[in-house]
Amino acid sequence: MLPYRSIIMNIENIVATVTLEQTLDLYAMERSVPNVEYDPDQFPGLIYRLESPKVTSLIFKSGKMVVTGAKSTEELIKAVKRIIKSLRKYGINITGRPKIQIQNIVASANLHVNVNLDKAAYLLENIMYEPEQFPGLIYRMQGPRVVLLIFSSGKMVITGAKREEEVKQAVEQIYERLVKIDCVKPIEEEEEIEL
Repeated sequence: MLPYRSIIMNIENIVATVTLEQTLDLYAMERSVPNVEYDPDQFPGLIYRLESPKVTSLIFKSGKMVVTGAKSTEELIKAVKRIIKSLRKYGINITGRPKIQIQNIVASANLHVNVNLDKAAYLLENIMYEPEQFPGLIYRMQGPRVVLLIFSSGKMVITGAKREEEVKQAVEQIYERLVKIDCVKPIEEEEEIEL
C-alpha cells in the first residue's frame, strides 16, 4: 500500500429543507424584516440572507424554506435558529419547532496521489468517463449513495451525501478501492533545481 498522507476533506455546502408547518405572509415579512428580497413576479419565494453564518434562505408561503451555504450540520442548525429568532424579532409569528432535513452535502477532498483514470474507468463499475468531454471520472457509489467526481490529480468533489459521516466514508472507501485496483501512485516531489 502507498504511504498514507492525510486525506483532506472539506464540506463546501449543505442544502437543507426546513418545514415550519404553518403558512407565512411573505408580503408582511417583506415589509417588516430588513434585508430581504421578494419579487413574486420573478420568484415565488422570499430571499433572506444571513451574514453570520453566511447562508441564504428561500422562504415560501407554504412555510417551507430551503437553506443553503452552511459548511457543517452545526452551522446549519445555528443558521435556522437565527432565521427563526430574527423573524420573531420583527413580529412574524412562528409557532412550533422547525423540522430540518438535509437534502444534499457537497464536499471536496484531496487524496494527495495521482489517479490513473483510464485504468479506474476500466476496472470500476457505475462510472462515466469521457475525457474529451470532461476531465474527471464520475463514479456513482452505492453505499453510501453519493456521486464522486474524481480527477487525475487526486482531487475530487463529492455530492449527494445526507450526513457528514457519509462524505468521510465515501472518500475512505474510494481511496481503498483505488489502491486495491492499483490506480494510484504517489505524487512525485519536484526536484530542486540548483542555479
